[in-house]
Amino acid sequence: MFNQIKEFFRVIGELRYLIPVLRYKFPDPEDNASLAHSFQQTTTKFSDRPFLYFEEGTWTYDQTNKSANSLARYLAGSGVKHGDRVILFMENRPDFVISLLALNKIGAIAVLINTSLTGDPLVHCINSSDSIKCIFGAERSAPLEDVLDQINVVKQEDFLWVEDTPNYSLPDWAIDLKAQIDFTDDQDLDETNSVKAKDVACYIFTSGTTGVPKAAICPNQKLMAASINIKMAGYRINETDCMHNSLPLYHSTGLMLGLCAVIQAGASTFIKRKFSASSFWEEVQEYNTTALVYIGELCRYLANHEPSPAELDNPLKVMVGNGLRPDVWDTFKDRFGVNRIVEIYGASEGNALFMNLLNKNKTIGMTNADVALIEYDVAEDIILKGDDGFCKKIINHDPGLLIVRIGPNAVFNGYTDAQATEKKIVRDVFEEGDAWFNTGDLIKTVDVGYALGKIHYQFVDRVGDTFRWKSENVSTNEVGEILNGFKDVNMSNVYGVKIPGCEGRAGMAAFSLDDAEQFDWQAFSNYVETSLPKYARPLFIRIIQEMDTTGTFKLKKNDLRSEAFDIDKVSDMIFCMKPNSSNYEVLDSDWLQTINSEQAGY
Repeated sequence: MFNQIKEFFRVIGELRYLIPVLRYKFPDPEDNASLAHSFQQTTTKFSDRPFLYFEEGTWTYDQTNKSANSLARYLAGSGVKHGDRVILFMENRPDFVISLLALNKIGAIAVLINTSLTGDPLVHCINSSDSIKCIFGAERSAPLEDVLDQINVVKQEDFLWVEDTPNYSLPDWAIDLKAQIDFTDDQDLDETNSVKAKDVACYIFTSGTTGVPKAAICPNQKLMAASINIKMAGYRINETDCMHNSLPLYHSTGLMLGLCAVIQAGASTFIKRKFSASSFWEEVQEYNTTALVYIGELCRYLANHEPSPAELDNPLKVMVGNGLRPDVWDTFKDRFGVNRIVEIYGASEGNALFMNLLNKNKTIGMTNADVALIEYDVAEDIILKGDDGFCKKIINHDPGLLIVRIGPNAVFNGYTDAQATEKKIVRDVFEEGDAWFNTGDLIKTVDVGYALGKIHYQFVDRVGDTFRWKSENVSTNEVGEILNGFKDVNMSNVYGVKIPGCEGRAGMAAFSLDDAEQFDWQAFSNYVETSLPKYARPLFIRIIQEMDTTGTFKLKKNDLRSEAFDIDKVSDMIFCMKPNSSNYEVLDSDWLQTINSEQAGY
């Protein structure tokens, strides 16, 4: 009872942060409001304060703003107009931020390209955006040069090369951007005052874990609403704080939850090209970073990494992000001493934002959007409907497909591809004529105790990442969390695979080991048997050298799923658990033949 009373008053105390957000006047679509305009306002207040820390260098707000102004004037003078699209293909560094702000100042659209892309996926992203120029870092010259004859940006003057260290040579098919802007006026532009909230700020491509990446449309209004909300009610940071951000700025988490929130607060941020678990805590201490923007996989790397003296008495007090799994959540609270974890749920193309604003444990929090959880058949991959032809709501804590009503207060901007946008809309859900955004995610409600009467939710799985085996639904995330709990498993990737002659899909997991020869398979088998119900136990284990992830650390499953347990196709060692056995053993060609002949007895 004492703990319940204590929690009641703690939650009531949160209202002092939530009420200002509810009263805040967010920009209307026709308002002259943009990310660049917000940045200029912040620069006026904090011109000499550090904005960016990067590779031993420091950029103040004023320096960054003037550099962005010079670039914006050059771009406008070279023919880039309001609404034009310009590729931005560059690793995390100040020049990325400057380029993004410069484009926003003149109302152009920054097409943010995943820096890990090469070949056909890179060609697809460039050509589908219909861009007129390409700003690219010298570090990405090679993959761009490989596809020059396949993309629709062709003129030398439209390839704007930005130098990097170590020194790279300027390719003969591009021009040196910095050489063009050395003597350009660096004062604020009048054009920035005419950029509206409804204008598109950037295209953010989906990760492409399944299918080709799609360009999600992100207006200024969405950038600003999300970042202001997160700054005020999530981080609760101000100009004295510094954020650690090693997430890709071409993705919504690093950009909206990270960089844009920093701009709204007038704070500082440490940015890095790529995340490193081995140097993370030293960076936190060196730059006194009080805030962290995260994704779940990044946090798992830190949790699995050997303890560092620098993690003790660290200044980190708040972290905001998405995908933090329950087992790692405890590590960050207990081992690393982070007091406030604001798990976020949303999508680059989505129309709803969930936030754990009340600092509850292991929840994506609450939302003001009109949402529903509906019944979904994971085996058939279809939405279930009742006899009346309408969808059926989940009425308890069971997982359901999350959908969000589309309306004036929850606009679905979708993708640049109209056909792809329409595929994400579910119509005639509860009545004729209604329209809802299909998130493609299975979510459930959770009891978090007193929460101001607001329903709280928990992420379960992506549709397609849940499979059905032995008449039971199996969550790849939940099984993965269990496997990750075994001390020698670095990070597991769980997926369903077809077994000839069997209904549904059986569980399979891939993971790497620090020392495969010393791995205790008997102990692991016992752990799986005692930790997972029989239907959820992976029947196959694949030992891989390195986990394949997207640029935002999302686990890739497609290739693993298609290769399955075919030892004739893959060189990795594969283990199996035979029927009526609880131990893993090496999968050999004889047993594979038995499986393929439908005689295995699964």
